Amino acid sequence: MALPALLRDTLSIPVVGAPLFIISNPDLVIEQCKAGVVGSFPALNARPKEMLEEWLKRITGELGEYKAKHPDKKVAPFAVNQIVHASNDRLMHDVELCEKYKVPIQITSLRAPDEVVPSAHRFGGLVFHDVTNVKHAKRALQAGVDGLILVCAGAGGHAGALSPFALVPEVRQFYDGCLLLSGSIANGASVLAAQALGADLAYLGTRFIASKEGNATDANKQCIIDSTGEEIVYTNLFTGVHGNYLKKSVAASGLDPDDLPVADKSKMNFGSGGNSKAKAWRDIWGAGQGVGQIHDAPPAAEIVARLKAEYEAAKAALLSGETVPTRLKQAAE
Repeated sequence: MALPALLRDTLSIPVVGAPLFIISNPDLVIEQCKAGVVGSFPALNARPKEMLEEWLKRITGELGEYKAKHPDKKVAPFAVNQIVHASNDRLMHDVELCEKYKVPIQITSLRAPDEVVPSAHRFGGLVFHDVTNVKHAKRALQAGVDGLILVCAGAGGHAGALSPFALVPEVRQFYDGCLLLSGSIANGASVLAAQALGADLAYLGTRFIASKEGNATDANKQCIIDSTGEEIVYTNLFTGVHGNYLKKSVAASGLDPDDLPVADKSKMNFGSGGNSKAKAWRDIWGAGQGVGQIHDAPPAAEIVARLKAEYEAAKAALLSGETVPTRLKQAAE
């Protein structure tokens, strides 16, 4: 595995919790890290921008205290997501705060993180960048990132259209560094499958939307629980960038999820689409195709414990020659 030293002995399972716009908050991040998976949040979730420093103080302080009291436990580092785009007028403010608090990992999205990498590397921080194709992967590597997050078909929110069976092997032809894989991963067997395909870490978002600590509305969580993979809509209407959304939330906004217009990509707005007053993320909820595997909203620690049990059961099944579904059923019982 091509894991950076920071992650080699701090994870209970090879998982990074993806940053969830509006939903990820210090409560969720802290519980994810305590359970041994990387917890993350978008810097833009801390509003106004002065709130970001309060969040960083709290997260670094509580995780530091927890590690001191539990030296035998695996406590994962946390990450902050930076939107590298002209529309984000607070980017450098947020990057400078991450440097001040020595944030272990920064996850960058949309454009190559030329402004973020030098700041992170000054104090030994890591930068992982979201990509959906080979072109963007190569451009991110030119910027000096420490890892690539391959956002494949079926991932929640802004996602690519390539199958992981296509994108991971193609990237591995020219890159042997840290790879994270995103796209419909909602159980421990899928985490193992991501590694078998060539990724070092699985990148899970939707599974943590439906969690006790996640700052999603009860209606949003219930919609995930009630939905199946077929009830995910892939469109660029709401932000100008293609993404996956819950069909029920699109319909509730007054739009026809089966007949959506195409948006002008040059007019990224992170707002409403069409004539609807509904806003992306707030009213139109992002989710991946793995929703059909999610049936409850327990605490994050319980989610991680289940993922670990499923991961170990899947490994045991492969070693013994049993079918993975059989072992997963036994683990659940």
